[in-house]
Amino acid sequence: MRVFVTGATGFVGSAVVKELRAAGHQVLGLARSDAAAAALKAAGAQVHLGSIEDLQSLRDGASDVDGVIHTAFNHDFSKYVENCAADRHVIAALGSVLIGTDRPLVITTGMTFLAEGRLGTEHDAPPPSVLGPPRSATEEATTALVSQQIRAMVVRLPQVHDPLKQGFISFLIALAREKGIAAYVGDGLQRWPAVHVSDAAVLYRLALEKGVAGHRYHAVHDQGVALRDIAACIGQGLKLPVVSVTPEKAAEHFGWLAPFVAMDIPASSALTRAELGWNPSRPSLLSDLGQFAFA
Repeated sequence: MRVFVTGATGFVGSAVVKELRAAGHQVLGLARSDAAAAALKAAGAQVHLGSIEDLQSLRDGASDVDGVIHTAFNHDFSKYVENCAADRHVIAALGSVLIGTDRPLVITTGMTFLAEGRLGTEHDAPPPSVLGPPRSATEEATTALVSQQIRAMVVRLPQVHDPLKQGFISFLIALAREKGIAAYVGDGLQRWPAVHVSDAAVLYRLALEKGVAGHRYHAVHDQGVALRDIAACIGQGLKLPVVSVTPEKAAEHFGWLAPFVAMDIPASSALTRAELGWNPSRPSLLSDLGQFAFA
């Protein structure tokens, strides 16, 4: 297949490009700069100049390929609501050139809207975005495409990691350096699901090749890693004390991260594994975090 990939030079997207190329697929990667274009060429991909702000460039990129994988997202969390709303328009643009075809569109979202305190599954629909969870806009946009007979599906990402980067945990490491403590909230038993970036890339490929319109796929290896254990690993690596912060003080300490560190959202990938034959095998989050170069 010839596959158009947005976010093709990002943390997840670059792993997806590598996985697609290793499986024999051709890749057309979205690039907004000369540096991104050079990185794509070095990875064996073709280059499509454009950006997620340029909706026509997205339509052009998606119009002459066999499938699309959308991993791009603006991770400026000071504008999180606006960026989630913008993703709705990006998805609509990509889907607009796939109407009347069976070409797959694999869309990325997160798991922060899952119900807290219980094991989330692929059957769990997100609450309406009008009720508060901004990231629900992505799945709402996907559902709208499916209603137009477009083969669109969602990959839900947890904390994605390797020994160099660990999703929100990278921000926790920077915060620990700044504050002089590795902190968690309350008893620290809030759980975050996680997956190695290479395992996530395999799931994107399987969804592209075999995914079903309207289905949700969970890129989950670790069902739930306790925030207390993450903080302990950070504290050990930075040689800092590990401290509990009360829920009342969480916003003061964690800033924009406060709503996320309070979440207890373990998740399962049992349905994903059964449907697509996905078998994650790379190291766990804590294993990779233990190899992180804290110095």
